[in-house]
Amino acid sequence: MLVLTAADVQELVPMRTAIDLMKQVFAELSAGRTESPLRIPLEVSEHEGVTLFMPAHVPSAEGLGVKIVSVFPRNPQQGKPTIHAVVLLTSTETGEPLALLDGTFITALRTGAVSGAATDLLARPDSHVLTVIGAGVQGLTQAWAVATVRPIERVNVFDVNADAAASFADRLRAYDPALADKVVPVDDVHRAVAESDVICTATTARQPVFADADVRLGTHINAIGAFTPEMQEIPPETVARSYLVVDAVDAAMAEAGDLLKAIDAGLISRDAVRVELGHVVDGSAERRTSPEQVTFFKSVGNAVQDVIVARYAVTAAERSGRGQTITL
Repeated sequence: MLVLTAADVQELVPMRTAIDLMKQVFAELSAGRTESPLRIPLEVSEHEGVTLFMPAHVPSAEGLGVKIVSVFPRNPQQGKPTIHAVVLLTSTETGEPLALLDGTFITALRTGAVSGAATDLLARPDSHVLTVIGAGVQGLTQAWAVATVRPIERVNVFDVNADAAASFADRLRAYDPALADKVVPVDDVHRAVAESDVICTATTARQPVFADADVRLGTHINAIGAFTPEMQEIPPETVARSYLVVDAVDAAMAEAGDLLKAIDAGLISRDAVRVELGHVVDGSAERRTSPEQVTFFKSVGNAVQDVIVARYAVTAAERSGRGQTITL
């Protein structure tokens, strides 16, 4: 069985490739050509954590596997990442284990990449100011991905932990040195949002992280942090006035607190949650319709993302000889 580290995956899967893989796999998902049951969450309440079990099958990529990912918000207090994960790939022919990959970087890469795909499809072409709210690992790849598809000249970074915002540029340098020079830590999130063309939220918040009045016309928003009904990053009023696109309707309606809270407030109907990213990719749903339109992409994550990135990484590793082979 092949073992690939985070460094292996970063070398094998460039961000642009990951963005293209996200467009491919979400088009497949929306067409009904993948299988990804709703993930199984196990709450670890004594530590305020959750571990998610996420299987998927992507036949077109010969991808079959499962990701196990843990989200423990207290970890930074111990000097550890909030998110830890592994991805196990198995053979689509025999079911035997093929590869074990670091899933922490894959999670960050594919989550950034799907926002990159959404930004490419929905944001104004002239977007040049990005604000990232949440300066963890997920925030880093959000910035990296958005800058891959738009001419970003400034990256505002806000975090309730000022030290995390201050160190963002140094940490981003490992992915995109030129972009790191454009990072500006900010302490006024409302002002940062008000001057933004693209906003990415990557937090564990349970209430909106900015005000609806802060969001100017023409803004594109990627919200990837709120993945349970209790969590929330985006004001319901912003959700209500946006062109709404989700990664997968069923998962969003089960897990996306940003949407469920807007529905509960009576600001949108359940029928408003109908356009998937894959529909925009294949042309069955529209992209941005005017420079003034506010567009909102809500992602709760789907295991097809992990499986297609892992499958690509394994194929690339087999060609290049990268990784370590072990016998179980």
